[in-house]
Amino acid sequence: MTLPDIPSYPPFQPRFPWVGGHPQTLRSFLFGGRPDIPSARSERISFPLEDGSGDRLSGMLEHPPKPIPGAPLVVIIHGLTGCEDSFHVRDAARYFVSCGLTALRLNLRGAGPSRPDCTQTYHAGRSADLEMVLDQLMALDVAEKFVLFGVSLGGNMMLKYLGEKSRSHVAAAISVSAPIDLARTSERFIQPRNRFYHSWLLKNMKRQAQATPGLSAREISAIRHCRTTVEYDERHIAARNGFDGARDYYAKSSAKGFLPGIRVPTLIVHALNDPWIPGQIYLDVDWAGNPALTPLLPLDGGHVGFRDNDGSWHFRMAERFLEERGVL
Repeated sequence: MTLPDIPSYPPFQPRFPWVGGHPQTLRSFLFGGRPDIPSARSERISFPLEDGSGDRLSGMLEHPPKPIPGAPLVVIIHGLTGCEDSFHVRDAARYFVSCGLTALRLNLRGAGPSRPDCTQTYHAGRSADLEMVLDQLMALDVAEKFVLFGVSLGGNMMLKYLGEKSRSHVAAAISVSAPIDLARTSERFIQPRNRFYHSWLLKNMKRQAQATPGLSAREISAIRHCRTTVEYDERHIAARNGFDGARDYYAKSSAKGFLPGIRVPTLIVHALNDPWIPGQIYLDVDWAGNPALTPLLPLDGGHVGFRDNDGSWHFRMAERFLEERGVL
């Protein structure tokens, strides 16, 4: 195993007893709770999508008590089956607001409060939705510059968005545990070792999908009879979004193909013992080929875990990254 050259950031040291990929991953699920966000004011924002669908996204804007003058807005993008109230989203908002940054807890299309207002559903490659949200935030004078913080599937979408073309309004970005190769991640996720995770996630995927307004009886039946997440991607996500099956969806939506095009300073955090996403995906990337990318690939940390004796290591590394690049 060959690790890429990485900056001299403090190494991740897991907090006992959360040692290993599974304990780090499960810690958030079992004991994460609902982190309080120390905001002075919360503000609901709606984003009508100008794509002919009539869909509207929503998000919760968190204003810090003592904002840093001129600081960019942090847009937090959730993972699969997540929403604005997911643990990882609230925890990120808690951290960044405590640093003096305004944060938007964004609901992707069909997630959380946006579900009744959407006839379609987000997926790993739906980066156009993120583009429309940021355009509207600039038009509303909410912010002129952004820091993007993407978790898991939201991280993949964010990286794809950054690599598609120049994004001068994005000052920096942080990706955490993103499945940048969807095909290889899907193969790993349905293995017997991930039976518990797979059962839990598939159940939630089906529940979220069946709440989509206007589904036909045939679509509902297809969702209900999916036995794996790959079948779900084949029979629902690909079928509803114009892809030629799950493999086509994975190939066109995986962020790994867009990494060379990223010009925004981007911190990419991934644990090599993530039980959901193969670490080799990250080791195969030519990190030296794009100086805009900063990989942090600790051996431990699980899937969006990174809990150590001082709290959440990945948040502290994100803050340090932003300071070093003059964003804070």
